[in-house]
Amino acid sequence: MNSFNSILKSRVQERNSWLCVGLDMSPESLGSDKFDDLKSHTFRVIDSTKDYAVAYKPNFAFFERWGARGFSWLEETVEYIGDNHIKIADAKRGDIGNTAKQYAYSIFEHFGFDCVTINPYMGCDSVDPFLENKEKGVFLLAKTSNPSASTIQDIKENGIPIYERVVQMAKDLNHNNNIGLVVGATAPKDLKNIRSIAPRMPILIPGVGVQGGDLNTCMKIGNNNGISLINISRSISFTGDMSPKSIKDASSNFLAQMHEAMNK
Repeated sequence: MNSFNSILKSRVQERNSWLCVGLDMSPESLGSDKFDDLKSHTFRVIDSTKDYAVAYKPNFAFFERWGARGFSWLEETVEYIGDNHIKIADAKRGDIGNTAKQYAYSIFEHFGFDCVTINPYMGCDSVDPFLENKEKGVFLLAKTSNPSASTIQDIKENGIPIYERVVQMAKDLNHNNNIGLVVGATAPKDLKNIRSIAPRMPILIPGVGVQGGDLNTCMKIGNNNGISLINISRSISFTGDMSPKSIKDASSNFLAQMHEAMNK
């Protein structure tokens, strides 16, 4: 049985891609609050990016807001993505062990995701249930890309910021080689620090594009002694006139930039 991290590494190498397409299906960005329009656009994005992406990351919030039919849409989306791409559940779960066990079953067994984002604020027992199957993975939020992230993540205890404690916790829990980290593109110095602390551990990097993170910098740091996935959401899904051609061109362009960064 291969570990999630080894599966991810092989998939990145096979597809020669680090592109993760975030599926944040916002009615405001699409310019339509019609459920069927959002659903159709989701499949349009997948069809237009499948030759360039190595992973997809559906954001649960944009599905959950629609209630029962939103969950059905999420099920269809996972099935539509299929098994040729890594499927990341952007659910940011984080609760006590017994509850976390139910979340893990839901995400891995019911929906069929390969990995999930986890908020580690409640400690290791909120993470453990997601690690039992070594073929399934976890990305722990370490240093995020939102403006107020430093309010908690940069607090220091004995000179060590909390985000570094999270990185160390991830290393300590990584017995099955199925843990990665979420590190925002808007914090390149912290990304460099985290990569030095956690060599070979996969890093999921959001914040490139609309949020202003630099793609070239993230590629160089994130893939130095390890692999990274660069998540692009709005800059692909809602680019230009949102036609298949615009979406395809955007994803192709981002992947070309990644290759250029790796070849410098």
